[in-house]
Order: sequence, then C-alpha cells, then structure tokens
Amino acid sequence: MKKNFVLIVLFVLPIVAYLFFASGVTNFGRLPVLNDGVMEIPKNAGNTMFSNSITVLGFLGRDVEGRKGNAFNLNQKIYKRFHEFDDFQFLMVVPKGTEADVTDLNKELSSLDETTKWNFAFLEEAAILNLFESLGTNLDLQRDLSSPYVFIVDKNLKLRGRDQDEDEGIKYGYNTASVADLNNKMVDDVKIILAEYRMARKENNLNRKTD
Repeated sequence: MKKNFVLIVLFVLPIVAYLFFASGVTNFGRLPVLNDGVMEIPKNAGNTMFSNSITVLGFLGRDVEGRKGNAFNLNQKIYKRFHEFDDFQFLMVVPKGTEADVTDLNKELSSLDETTKWNFAFLEEAAILNLFESLGTNLDLQRDLSSPYVFIVDKNLKLRGRDQDEDEGIKYGYNTASVADLNNKMVDDVKIILAEYRMARKENNLNRKTD
C-alpha cells in the first residue's frame, strides 16, 4: 500500500498539477477585448485588411520623416521578434500624398530586416479620422493625422489591450516613442494574443481529427 501511495504521489500528482496550470493558461491567458466595433480598413491600393490577421495598427501621419524613429523602435522591438507568425502583420495608415516618403521609409527598414509584413494603407483624411475614432480609445490623433501609439486589432475586428494596467488603468495603445513601453508591455501582450491564436488553431485541428 505504501509503495502504491508513493507511486501516486510521484507520478499522478505532477500530471494533475500540469493539467491544472495548462487549463489556467487556456482560460485566463487571453488579451482583453477593449472594443469589438473596430471598422474594417477602407479599400486601399495594397488591398490590406484587418480580417484574417492579427494587426499592429499605426498612424504615421503626413510627416513620415518625423515618425521614422517610432517606426524603427517598433521594427526592432516587435516586428523582428514576431513577424514569422503566419497571420501577423503591421499596418501603417498614412494620408494620400505621402507615397514617396513611405517608399523611403520602407527602404530604410528593409536595410535592417525583411519587410514583407510591413503594410501601408494610403487613405483620405476623413477615412483616417473615422478609422481612428472606431477604435474607441481615450487617445487623439495629432493635427498631421499621426499618433505615437500603435494598437492591436485581432482577426475579428476587436481592439485588444489591457483593462487593468498598473499605470494607465485601461491601456488602449502602446507608445512607440517609449522603448520601455514596447519592451515591458507590448512584447508581453503580443505574446499572449499569438499564443491564444496558436492554441485555438491546435484545438480546431484536434476537433477535425476527432470528427
């Protein structure tokens, strides 16, 4: 009896503990939904859309040159780390008329790394304002239609972020001018949402095999 009890303690309890913590990750390892009414990106030359991708959304505004530092921070801290995930993309919204400046930016980014997941949508001012407003944040676009913040939009047009951030309360976006914000918060949140979708994909594949 004692030998059986020891065997149970040594082999069964670790399995139970693993299942408990794995279940916790499934149930609680999700990035909160802050708004489920984000509008789809208007038609654009590249036909880039939010649907079917986990999107890091940014607004570069008319002064693309002035936002290069933000783009480089984002590329180094987030893009390089996560761009190999299949359904992950960057989408930078810019006003029409900035095409040449965006081409220059993309060239500089491509000198550092490949940029296949960097997408740019050239929109009219009204469309940019409407898109930003649909995010439902407590932030504002600057006069040149730019923002230092980027946002996580999931495949179902839902804005993701933190609803109990220790510094901001509700954290709608991530400040690309702050390496600390990208390193300490955005990296973790992107990890969470990518893990969430990986787990959902595995569950779907498992369900198909058992059908």
